[in-house]
Amino acid sequence: MSTPNPQDEQKRAVAEAAAQRVEAGSIIGVGSGSTVNYFIDALAKSADPIRAAVAASEASAERLRQHGILVEDANAVDGLALYVDGADEINRHCQMIKGGGGALTREKIIAAMSREFVCIVDESKSVTALGDFPLPVEVIPMARSYVAREIVKLGGRPELRREFTTDNGNVILDVHDLNLGEPIAMERQLNDLAGVVCNGLFALRPADVLLIGTADGVKTAHPA
Repeated sequence: MSTPNPQDEQKRAVAEAAAQRVEAGSIIGVGSGSTVNYFIDALAKSADPIRAAVAASEASAERLRQHGILVEDANAVDGLALYVDGADEINRHCQMIKGGGGALTREKIIAAMSREFVCIVDESKSVTALGDFPLPVEVIPMARSYVAREIVKLGGRPELRREFTTDNGNVILDVHDLNLGEPIAMERQLNDLAGVVCNGLFALRPADVLLIGTADGVKTAHPA
């Protein structure tokens, strides 16, 4: 019998803790990624089912449907009670880098629609300062080279994510070495570049609650 992966166990624990925060009969936002997959599975086991979910990726939508959970289009709802998603990095202010899986634009839309944003991570994702993880920037294909040149001027080193297209039909530049000491300012600056659809800094709309899976159990934090 294989030994359980400690990181997977932490992801499962935070996912189950997040599922306990979901109100029966509500419409919620569901992100994407491996930790969110555990959350979807935990939702399916709940004795008090939700009314529906709005999914941040086609993969999450398919997993929800496989469990018999209704998936609504974002345009069909006027708001979401709760949004649950992971992060590639998150700091003590609950500001994040997201988009390692490529769903950053839909994730940011759903976060904006939600009254409460609960971020679920294992302890490896909790950082003192953002920036070790390359920052994803979703770009309209026509603007790829222009945006890359502008990011170089900002001090970043962009790399095209090869053989990858977002659910929105765009490309992603993964940006290394960008100074993210002021994440709110950088989020705005990147958004102002013509051709940028979205960037993976979630600083203007940080998480409201952070659930961290650790070796000692699930810990809860709020923006410092």
